[in-house]
Amino acid sequence: MRRRTGSALAAALTLSFAPAAQAAERPVSAAAEDELGDVRAAVDALAKTPGVLAVIGEARVDGRLVGSGSAGSRLRDGKGGKVPPSARYRAGSQTKLMVAVAVLKLVKAGKLGLNDKVGKLLPQVRRGAIVPKADSVTVRHLLRHTSGIPDWGGKIAADPDRYFFKDVDRRLSPLEVVKLSTGLPRTGAPGERFSYSNTNFTLLGMIVEKVTGRSLRSEIDRRIFKPLRMTRSYQATKPGIKGTHAHSYMSGASGRLHDVSRLNPSFGGAAGGVISTARDLSTFARAFHSGRLLPPKLMKVLSDPPEGMPKPPPGPQPCAGTQVGSFPGYISATATSNDGRRQFAFSITLSGPDKVRRDVLEKPGLLRKAAESVICPGAS
Repeated sequence: MRRRTGSALAAALTLSFAPAAQAAERPVSAAAEDELGDVRAAVDALAKTPGVLAVIGEARVDGRLVGSGSAGSRLRDGKGGKVPPSARYRAGSQTKLMVAVAVLKLVKAGKLGLNDKVGKLLPQVRRGAIVPKADSVTVRHLLRHTSGIPDWGGKIAADPDRYFFKDVDRRLSPLEVVKLSTGLPRTGAPGERFSYSNTNFTLLGMIVEKVTGRSLRSEIDRRIFKPLRMTRSYQATKPGIKGTHAHSYMSGASGRLHDVSRLNPSFGGAAGGVISTARDLSTFARAFHSGRLLPPKLMKVLSDPPEGMPKPPPGPQPCAGTQVGSFPGYISATATSNDGRRQFAFSITLSGPDKVRRDVLEKPGLLRKAAESVICPGAS
C-alpha cells in the first residue's frame, strides 16, 4: 500500500467530486477522442514489464468512455482468458484519499477538528504507549503524513507468510494493526516532516468510526460511493474480490506462490481496502478536481505541500497527476489531466515475490509515461 508518484501531498491525497448524478456512458465526438492517446498501446506496453501478469485500463473525457484495453490473462500461464477492462480490482492506497475526504467532511460538519489530538480521540492508543506522543499528534498530522508515527507496512511486507497467507480468515482489529508499529523508530516529531505511513490512515479510520458511531465501510459508502454513484465500489472486509477480477500471485519466504486475490483484508481498511473499477475511480478523480467535494480551505489541507516534502524541480511540470495505489500482487493508478476533464484508470496484476511489485513501482518513468501517453500524448 504505497503512496502515489508525485512531488506533493496533493498528489498523494487529492481527489475531486463529480456531480451526484452521473450520466450514462455514451459516445463522444471525434474531437474529444482526439484529446487522448491509444489506451490499448499503453496497456500493451505495461504488460511487457517483467513480472506483470495482466493490465486493464479505461480512458474517459468528461466522464464518457472513449477507450479501453486489456492485455495478459486473468490467471497464470495464459489461462482464464483476458480480463474485462470493466473488472473490479484493488484500489490500494487510492483508498487513502477517499478516507481523507470523509474525514474532512466531518471537519466541515463540525464533528471533528483538524487540531484534535489523537490521544483524546482514541484514548486506547495511549495505554501502553501503543502510539507514543499521541497527545501531540493531531488529525492534521495524520492526514498530511507528518505525525512521525512509524509505518506498520514494512513489518508485514517483511513476513508475508505470517501476515498475509497464514490465516486469511483471521480478522485483526484496526487497533491490533496499529500495534504492529509499536516499538518501531519514530520518523520525527509531530509536524516536523513528511514520512509516509499506513498507520496514519489506520488511525484515521478508527477516528471516523469513533466520531460517527458507524463502521468505516458504511461511512465511505454513505459519503463517497452513493453520492458519486460509484456502484461497483466497496470497502473489503472479507478476503476475496466480488465478481469478475484478475488473479495475482505472490510468493513468501518459502517461494511458494499464493493467489493473493484472496488474502487477509485486515491490512487494507482505511489504508488501502477499497475494491473498485476503472469507471468508479475515474469518477472519483474527476469529482475531486471539480472542487465540489470540499471547500477551498479544507482542500488546502490536502493540496499544500507538507513539511519536509521536496518541492517540484524547476521547469515544465507534468501535464497530468497520477494517483497510485498498491497492494500485494496489485498496482492501480488513476491519471487526471490538469484541467480535470480526462482520466486514465488502470490496474496491473503481478506474479512473483513482492520485489516484483516494488520494481514496477520504482522503475523510472514507467507509470508516468503510461499515464501521459494517454492523457496528454503530445507532451511525450
